[in-house]
Amino acid sequence: MQDQPSSTAPQALTGVRVLDLSRVLAGPWCTQTLADLGADVIKIERPGSGDDTRAWGPPYLKDTDGQDTSEAAYFLGANRNKRSLAVDLSRPEGQAIVRRLAGQVDVLVENFKVGDLARYGLDAQSLLADHPGLVICSITGFGQTGPYAERAGYDYAVQGMGGLMSVTGERDDLPGGGPQKVGVAVADLFTGMYATVAILAALRHRDATGQGQVIDMALFDTQLAMLANLGSNYLCSGKAPGRMGNAHQNIVPYQTFEASDGYLILAVGNDRQFAKFCEIAGRPEWAADVRFATNAERVRHRTVLVPLLEAAVRQRPRADWLAALEAAKVPCGSINSIAEALDDPQAQARGSVVGMPHPLTPDLRLIASPIKLSATPVSYRHAPPLLGQHSDELLREAGCDEEDIRHWRATGVIS
Repeated sequence: MQDQPSSTAPQALTGVRVLDLSRVLAGPWCTQTLADLGADVIKIERPGSGDDTRAWGPPYLKDTDGQDTSEAAYFLGANRNKRSLAVDLSRPEGQAIVRRLAGQVDVLVENFKVGDLARYGLDAQSLLADHPGLVICSITGFGQTGPYAERAGYDYAVQGMGGLMSVTGERDDLPGGGPQKVGVAVADLFTGMYATVAILAALRHRDATGQGQVIDMALFDTQLAMLANLGSNYLCSGKAPGRMGNAHQNIVPYQTFEASDGYLILAVGNDRQFAKFCEIAGRPEWAADVRFATNAERVRHRTVLVPLLEAAVRQRPRADWLAALEAAKVPCGSINSIAEALDDPQAQARGSVVGMPHPLTPDLRLIASPIKLSATPVSYRHAPPLLGQHSDELLREAGCDEEDIRHWRATGVIS
């Protein structure tokens, strides 16, 4: 488990303040990344319920007695290094609080439906009129324009609409064929990461010119961009790729194979690697066969080649194959469960799990940031906050009067 870097270590985004009006995953994933890099992130939540994902369990965090708390694992995975302010945006006083905070930050991230924030005087036009240096990032399902702009956007639906499920899952002509979503919410996660990149670019522009701007991020746009080489395949050929199960559209052999005692991944990336595989398999003649000598021909003749490979791989145990292939520098791998992946020696060496003391337990473990910076390392300063944990602290920092804070708490404007 990774040790926590010193809180005094320099961080790339120290001094950047972010007002986070987002919830669920795409927005919180973006703001958690900014927070990991040193930004001070203020998470605005609804009093009483907070971010929707606080209730998306089980599993829930367990307290020191081993009992479930109200903190869902889902929420914990996307909200570290933030401070929570629970404020009721439906109340004029709550709107005034958030408008005040908007004038004290560098970035505002939100994922409200198109036009919703105008009700609170927090729309981009109003905020930029008062704070021209503010960077505003809006994350929606379909963006601020187009015929679907008013629609709510959900990762699952966008995976389907954006073409991903047409290329994910087993081939339609095989048992189990049909559309399949990815096991994690990749449209949300990629949108969060693209939003992070866009915010950093906008901050660089702001620092050079003093000018803020609006970032319009859409899950649908991101999902189309994620099609990458498959989207390019279609645009170049006019033929839409289909589902290939665990096989690759453009490379052979690049898929799972069953050894005598379990599955492994063989990911041959070039002809030299294929020749090495053939030597290990005891079939060097395959590499000389004109049907298989080059990747282009292997792709064209995959229906002939793959059954030959399957029969060969079944003859030996998985560990034997992996050892021989690794020694020959032929890309391969095991297929791990999440538990096995996080317990892997490489994950341990890379500090892929980090411990953070939480108000409800000293033993919270989270998956660490993958970002490794030599001069400004990621730090883990705040455990994912309890709902409203920092409300009074943040309002005092904003210059609010103590009597006002007590009144707002008594009347339910904050919690």
